[in-house]
Amino acid sequence: MSANPEKINCVIIGSGPAGYTAAIYAARAGMKPVLFTGKDIGGQLITTTDVENYPGYPDGIMGPSMMEDFRKQAERFGTEIRYEHIVKVDFTGPIHQLWTESDQEIHAHAVIISTGANAKWLGLESEQRLANKGVSACAVCDGYFFRGKEMAVVGGGDTAAEEALYLSKLAPKVHLLVRRDVLRASKIMQERVLKTTNIEVHWNTETVEILGEDEVKGVKVRNNQTNEEQILPVEAFFVAIGHQPNTDIFKGWLDMDASGYLITKGKTTHTNIEGVFASGDAQDNVYRQAVTAAGTGCMAALDAERYLAEKEVV
Repeated sequence: MSANPEKINCVIIGSGPAGYTAAIYAARAGMKPVLFTGKDIGGQLITTTDVENYPGYPDGIMGPSMMEDFRKQAERFGTEIRYEHIVKVDFTGPIHQLWTESDQEIHAHAVIISTGANAKWLGLESEQRLANKGVSACAVCDGYFFRGKEMAVVGGGDTAAEEALYLSKLAPKVHLLVRRDVLRASKIMQERVLKTTNIEVHWNTETVEILGEDEVKGVKVRNNQTNEEQILPVEAFFVAIGHQPNTDIFKGWLDMDASGYLITKGKTTHTNIEGVFASGDAQDNVYRQAVTAAGTGCMAALDAERYLAEKEVV
């Protein structure tokens, strides 16, 4: 333990919609929050282009611009923002210990975790080059931009099935690319996919390359049994092979599911450690939207405010 740890009422870890919203509410409640941005400042929205489904932006907004608005609003009410990364925690006692990448020890009464999650990608060069140019990891976010065009979804679980079904309402045809000869999705989701006439399932199929320079012009796929290749004439490509929550530093301290998503109690943001709250995609493996992340950020700040009031800290 450091001889001179810094004492903070409320620490917020993460700077996406959940973290900034938590900061707005915490600052307005007089909790004097300090927000640590982490490595991915602004979260997943910082790599998102047009955002048209967030209330309050009738003409849409670029993801980075939205996160800049969130940051300014948090700072307006007195949030201190530090462009650092929390690398270690110790939740043994009622005072929570955290360490920054510069080895500063911090003692906090309340901690709000908003570290988010990152989409898993296939690892193709063309996938990264065409990200936000027709390649996306969120059909609900971006499918609308490609309505009326053929699209492809890669994956075999419930998420891929849900994305394919969602896109089937927007596209004349959806190609579902499955690496195996069966779907991993739940039985009811499999049945829905197979009954949807404009979803074509390509079994035993690997993605070789996404075609196009500045926009998606097709996808080259290979049958992993026959090695036969073909080009599908799609104009949007959605990767639905899962997300990885950024929760590794909390392992051994906080309850999480098999995939690493933090588990909260009931309809609250309380974790199994008193005074530690989880919000946003770090604890949400279902919705994963900016608006739902912001909502849980609000909840976390309100839960933290009540906790600190009970402890007579603020």
